[in-house]
Amino acid sequence: MTHTEIPALARAAFAADLSCTPTITLRGGNAIDEYREPPAFDATLDAVTDGYLERFMWGVGHLDAPSWRHYLPSLIDYALRHIGQASNVTDALLNSLRPPDREPPRLASLSPEQEVMVVRALDALAFSEASAHKELACQALEEWWSPGALYRPAAIPPTGDPR
Repeated sequence: MTHTEIPALARAAFAADLSCTPTITLRGGNAIDEYREPPAFDATLDAVTDGYLERFMWGVGHLDAPSWRHYLPSLIDYALRHIGQASNVTDALLNSLRPPDREPPRLASLSPEQEVMVVRALDALAFSEASAHKELACQALEEWWSPGALYRPAAIPPTGDPR
């Protein structure tokens, strides 16, 4: 599977999350990062475009699990379309895929199908010759997403990628 095929499959895996309005938007996450009250979702202001992701990428770290899952397919799509470019958006995505997990969990909140899509995206970012994010993607894989991952609790085995 090429990195250009993964975003459509990720959107399908996250369809239920995409259909819900996020509790915290990326714009709201940015407000939290700046110690401000997060604004409510606004369909116009929170339309997910490359510009929106680039402007509000600091918000990724402040999302609750359902909101994070809502934005993951768009972040994956962005990262893979810009695979050869250094990008704060891709760095924010990759850092959100690293432990420690939260309480309530974000990483462990993914379905097996969603985990497969995350692993495929990480594989593309880690092992594509064109990738500008190899090191951080490899680190995320090693820490949580690969079999025998360093920091993933044994009670939560990785689903893996059934290639």
